[in-house]
Amino acid sequence: MQLAHISIDQLSVSAINMRHSKRAPDISDILPSVRARGVLVPLLIRPNGTPDSFEIVAGRRRYFAAKTVADERGEAEPLPCAIMEEGDDADALEASLIENIARLDPDEVSQWETFARLIKEGRSVADIAATFGLTEHQVKRILALGELLPKIREAYRREEIDTETVRHLTMVSKAQQKDWLALFCDPDSRAPRGWQLKQWLFGGQSISTKVALFPIEDYPGLIVSDLFGEDSYFADADLFWQKQNEGIAARREAYLEAGWIDVVALEPGQYFHSWDYEKTPKKKGGKVIITVSQRGEVECHEGYLSHKEARRVRAEGDFGEEAEPRAKPSRPELSGPMQNYVDLHRHAAVRASLLDHPGAALRLMVAHAIVGSSLWTVRPEPQRAANETVAASIAACKAEAVFGEKQREVLTLLGSVDEDGPVTGGNGDDFALASVFARLLALPHDDVLRVLALVMAETLCTGSAIVEALGNHLGLDMRGHWQADEAFFELLRDRQVATEILADVGGRLVADGNSSQKLKTQKKIIRDFLCGENGRQKVDGWLPRWMAFPVSNYTNRGGLRTADQWAKVQTLFVSE
Repeated sequence: MQLAHISIDQLSVSAINMRHSKRAPDISDILPSVRARGVLVPLLIRPNGTPDSFEIVAGRRRYFAAKTVADERGEAEPLPCAIMEEGDDADALEASLIENIARLDPDEVSQWETFARLIKEGRSVADIAATFGLTEHQVKRILALGELLPKIREAYRREEIDTETVRHLTMVSKAQQKDWLALFCDPDSRAPRGWQLKQWLFGGQSISTKVALFPIEDYPGLIVSDLFGEDSYFADADLFWQKQNEGIAARREAYLEAGWIDVVALEPGQYFHSWDYEKTPKKKGGKVIITVSQRGEVECHEGYLSHKEARRVRAEGDFGEEAEPRAKPSRPELSGPMQNYVDLHRHAAVRASLLDHPGAALRLMVAHAIVGSSLWTVRPEPQRAANETVAASIAACKAEAVFGEKQREVLTLLGSVDEDGPVTGGNGDDFALASVFARLLALPHDDVLRVLALVMAETLCTGSAIVEALGNHLGLDMRGHWQADEAFFELLRDRQVATEILADVGGRLVADGNSSQKLKTQKKIIRDFLCGENGRQKVDGWLPRWMAFPVSNYTNRGGLRTADQWAKVQTLFVSE
């Protein structure tokens, strides 16, 4: 890149900048610095059609701060700029998002908008993950927001909808989203959220006759209509699926008769994500992907190949522009209903046998918790810190170091010696699930229990009642895991509480004698007792009441969520 000082009149914010469409930014934090020293960090810009005009890819807030100072003084100084080459919108998008992430994490919807544009510019999921230091699974989770209706996305951006609710909504059809959105927008209704939404979406809902692929008159069971006669439903879900599977099989045969090279019918509830595929016409080997929702809705996605298949086809040159498509494959050995018949009988036999092999069941359950499946979703605890002070304290604590070492040992047991981070949080891939299961079958029972313990530890919810129950059950002594650090004293901001802590470490006489002192002075005395300085007798192994198991408080004011959580379950474990 070329570095230069560019007049502010020659600059404008690029439409590529990920915050281009937002309102004027908040520059209150950087304005004093720009007033005093000017803009020190170069803006990232690129030519904008003429030799004398440039557009800002990254650095929008610095630009607005400089304009504000120029308006105040009546004159503007040139701004330091790094000039990109023309033409590559994808590079500019990446630069804009990286610059914004480095300053302040954008909301997930803003990330989705940029990731979606990068996909259109030809970037793959793997490219995006490598660029922004994310896993492919994280990128796909953000891209999944594209499955939402725009109004739901905007409500999520405004934090009117929580993350768990949004995750469930990305997994369902547009019709179900519209039903939920109608409840959400109705002031007299209460839209289900979280686990209740999951039950509402997937648990025993009536199946509308609108989704049937077969003629309604061919359905031999009872059809129930609502009071207005506008909607009707199949009373017998099993009978519906029998007829619907026949309809799916017929639809598949029709596509094959029409010359499509292959038609893939996904299992009910398995989702089609367009970013995992490349749009490919029939004559170049494109397939038809049939998806079926839990409510029976069928969608046919015509002309797609997975990225791997598309690369292979291009490398082999199987389908040129003028080439004829391959001959139609022979009829599959099993029809759809027969395949369903075989699958269900094999499933029934395997799960009945599994009951007599608890060792295999244990290993299979651990594999599911690690990788996930269409029926299992297990997420590692994100351990979100409220601020940088808390984050730094947790990163430096002894318990995290011990946990990280044991985590690496389990990764080695599973054959993932080059990986880092949580063991859990897989993407539900069948092959990965079978691979982990095979690895666990080869491990002795004690090692499997080590893996199981880590999986449970990674997925233990912060601040929950079960943390309190488990800590008390284990008789955990926090003295071996915690000691007062700078973060503790920085976050201690209540003088009444500080007085009670002073009574803990120095006795009631010392506490009462210093109760009127400033908080800063009280904290200094507490430090002296803990370190044995300034004539104070050293106190070893002190724990604040908030850290002990069982937990207790210093005042009667309430507001200690940890104590509230323990109170919920204390009667269940008090006998221990």
